[in-house]
Amino acid sequence: MSDKVLIIEDEPTIARLVTYNLSQDGYETEVIGNGAEGLHKAIQDEYAIIFLDLMLPGMNGFEVLQKLRQHGVKTPVIILTARNAEEEVVQGLKLGADDYITKPFGVAELLARTSAVLRRSRNEEARPKSDPTGEKVISLGALQIYPEKYEVQVGSEWITLRPKEFEVLLYLAERPGIVITRDDLMNVVWGFDYIGGQRTVDVHVSSLRKKLELNQQSVQIESIRGVGYKLTVSRKTGIAGKV
Repeated sequence: MSDKVLIIEDEPTIARLVTYNLSQDGYETEVIGNGAEGLHKAIQDEYAIIFLDLMLPGMNGFEVLQKLRQHGVKTPVIILTARNAEEEVVQGLKLGADDYITKPFGVAELLARTSAVLRRSRNEEARPKSDPTGEKVISLGALQIYPEKYEVQVGSEWITLRPKEFEVLLYLAERPGIVITRDDLMNVVWGFDYIGGQRTVDVHVSSLRKKLELNQQSVQIESIRGVGYKLTVSRKTGIAGKV
């Protein structure tokens, strides 16, 4: 059975381009040209991946994406954005998009990004679930990370992270005090075949830092100019390590 793809795009030329090339590659496609209608379809039906234009009638792409994630829809989303629209890309990634394609784009890029996003999504779904009898936790100051449940606690508060934010945090937390390059984070979290830029890493780290450092100072993510990032822990709290 072929993968079912939802394309929420009101520009006929772009919609036809995406539809034709994905169909030729074996995907089953469905096109919706209105934001509100696209949101309804994405919530009601199951899709392997969603292509989402940002400038839509009825409801813009940012609103659609935000409401999708609020409804618990975890379907991978690739946003379609105009060239040189960096602010749109950053906002889309912060709202939970998995990747982006700038218009105009080529067939090879379209198919490569689609394949890469689907592969990453399926790898995440295939991960073993937590064992309730042997739960693991990483403790760093006020920070508690439960790797098998994708849950994070800061002090007495639970914080909500997107999957990629969690994976970035986990990789840093397993190496406290060690500088991790952007390339390392990109390869580990997004995969060697990811063709997006390092800006994706910076956006996720920025969002993660704001959530992590809210109302606490024991654990922080430091930027090392020209290199990458490291997780630092206050000496007053120490590192409890893995249990």
